[in-house]
Amino acid sequence: MVCKMNIFDYSIPEVGEDFKSLFKNKNIDIVRIVSSNKLEDKLYIQDVDEFVILLEGEALLELESREVKLKKGDTLFIPSKMPHRVLKTKMGTLWLAIYMKKS
Repeated sequence: MVCKMNIFDYSIPEVGEDFKSLFKNKNIDIVRIVSSNKLEDKLYIQDVDEFVILLEGEALLELESREVKLKKGDTLFIPSKMPHRVLKTKMGTLWLAIYMKKS
């Protein structure tokens, strides 16, 4: 089955983040994330590896008690089980997140 979509066809949420799965199979989930500049304080500890690409905007993350700043074009690998949180984003920040299950 062929499924065509445009990654830039989205609305910016007033609060929080909008997650949309673009492709998923048994080992991988590719998700578009659109962030507002008003985020809830949430700690993520995931069972899968995550590779993110910041396509638009800016973000400040906390990984293992250190801050990591991302700007347009930056990538970041977050291993499974690593505690992390998104501290701050610019309104309209656009991410592509690739979640990978370990075989």
